[in-house]
Amino acid sequence: MTTAAQILVAFVAAFHVYVMVLEMFLWERGPGRSLSGFDAEMARATASLAANQGLYNGFLAAGLVWGLIAADPTGRHAQIFFLSCVVVAGVYGAATANRRILFVQALPGAVALAVVLAAG
Repeated sequence: MTTAAQILVAFVAAFHVYVMVLEMFLWERGPGRSLSGFDAEMARATASLAANQGLYNGFLAAGLVWGLIAADPTGRHAQIFFLSCVVVAGVYGAATANRRILFVQALPGAVALAVVLAAG
């Protein structure tokens, strides 16, 4: 179960690195505009907001990576904390911005959190 937990945590961390890159560096280009659905003008107008969101996604990823490399119990506690943050952010994002965030962020975070907790 521990290997499965580590793989899931790494997957969630990688997802947040991906989103960070989209929001911070590719927001006004094809991949970022695909994510947001914005036209060029709206993407330009919201680029600084997206970069700020991207920074937060980077912090989530960094915390999850820290949880993977730190010795227990610190590593496990970091994983639990940052996965909980991922789930809360995903639920909030789904409620306030776009429902699909529930499935692409909150659900994988919740599954990883459940497996980390089960792994004990």
